Amino acid sequence: MPFDPNGFEFKLISFLVICLSIAIHEFAHAKFADLAGDDTPRMLGRVTLNPLKHLDPMGTLFMAITVFSGFGIGWGKPVPMRPERMKNPRWDHFAAVAAGPISNLLQASIYAVLLRIIMATGGLGGPYLMMICLTGVFINVSLFLFNLIPLGPLDGHWLLGLLMPEKYRIQWYRFNQGPGTLILLLLVLLPGSGLLGQLIGPFHDFFTDLLIGKSL
Repeated sequence: MPFDPNGFEFKLISFLVICLSIAIHEFAHAKFADLAGDDTPRMLGRVTLNPLKHLDPMGTLFMAITVFSGFGIGWGKPVPMRPERMKNPRWDHFAAVAAGPISNLLQASIYAVLLRIIMATGGLGGPYLMMICLTGVFINVSLFLFNLIPLGPLDGHWLLGLLMPEKYRIQWYRFNQGPGTLILLLLVLLPGSGLLGQLIGPFHDFFTDLLIGKSL
């Protein structure tokens, strides 16, 4: 590569890829909720691929600061949904929530296909395009797995709750409004503990190896 992976270019690429990945993630939530009959996201202008509609100003600022300081943490605007407006409230809501992380896995797959084409053609598009694709794979696999962690307010806690009987589901959601969110914050804000890496690291290796192969 003609530039340092820890240099400005790499960090700028990472920041832009994260912003796009989060925007598509939120759009997927909004689109599936809209398809299920809930017009709340459409009324709020969220059924769009315009990243500006999905990026939270504070989350984006925090993401920029952390990416350029060596690691990336940020968030987009959550998509408001009203399951009672959906045709099949429980399972349509499940699909709308699952659409977010699934969109990240699909994005990772697209980047991986492009990366394989580049490699097969001897570097078509140049090293920068290769780095964009490789970064896209790693970031989107990370977002896919991170959002599946079953702790509030991540998608995973909604998905797990929707598989529970109603009595336990309500208790589970209440737990994640308090202790569950605190546990998640500790996992994220204590990177030195290595707990988050131990939790998703093996799965990240599995999916990246599956998509781009160990040789890359």
